[in-house]
Amino acid sequence: MSRADELFLKTCQEILTDGIWDTDQNVRPRWEDGTPAHTIKKFGIVNRYNLQEEFPILTVRRTYWKTAIDEILWIWQKKSNRTEELNSRIWDQWADENGTIGKAYGYQLGVKYKFPHGEMDQVDNVLWQLKNTPASRRIMTNIYNFADLTEMGLEPCAYSMTFNVTGNKLNGILNQRSQDTLTANNWNVVQYCALLMMFAQVSGLEPGEFIHVISDMHIYDRHIEMVKEMMEREPLPAPKVRLNPEIKNFYDFTVDDFIVEDYQFHKGFGKIPVAE
Repeated sequence: MSRADELFLKTCQEILTDGIWDTDQNVRPRWEDGTPAHTIKKFGIVNRYNLQEEFPILTVRRTYWKTAIDEILWIWQKKSNRTEELNSRIWDQWADENGTIGKAYGYQLGVKYKFPHGEMDQVDNVLWQLKNTPASRRIMTNIYNFADLTEMGLEPCAYSMTFNVTGNKLNGILNQRSQDTLTANNWNVVQYCALLMMFAQVSGLEPGEFIHVISDMHIYDRHIEMVKEMMEREPLPAPKVRLNPEIKNFYDFTVDDFIVEDYQFHKGFGKIPVAE
């Protein structure tokens, strides 16, 4: 059993057993037919993954890792808010008439700030610190910019990363305010573990631990039966995931620089409804 499967299934069981429904609340999300999208949730989920042991990707359901990594590169490498620069259509429903998601995600990472060592954006500041001041406890990013919230297509769900170098290992903590368990949990885990691997390689470090902190982890009412079916499946061994060792600059990475071997997975569910 992969660690990703173990934690995912354990968390789903906790949500379904001990979670709280919001059916007594007037909720914002809606299904495509206009019906309120209610959830059962748990507060304060913390999951820990050791990248020295395995790359945490689900096997009880396929995670489209290439699309997930393409999105994290769109946000962190391209620092883009233009949906046409993404090789999938996952952001189309939040795009404005100009084809952007406003001042959200990649836009925020591209904003330059004045740091003691120069003017640069948050990503370049992290890369600079990992190479020059790896003992720092101030290596972090935050894209939840209150001044720009009204100009964002969607307020960031995963909003803050803190990086920490311990010995020769690069560790990271992702803070997330909200997460749709079925569609986004392993998607985000794969993305930020991939980011940790890339940052570690270009900084002369080894990827260490990834800690995922989720304030509100929920399962939507129309996802319950799919989650229960996944919980009945037998997890498969985790695949081997490695990077092209020739890449030394973060901005040179592409999805093709991830080598994934022996990825086995159970069948999917077709198109999964997504609440807006």
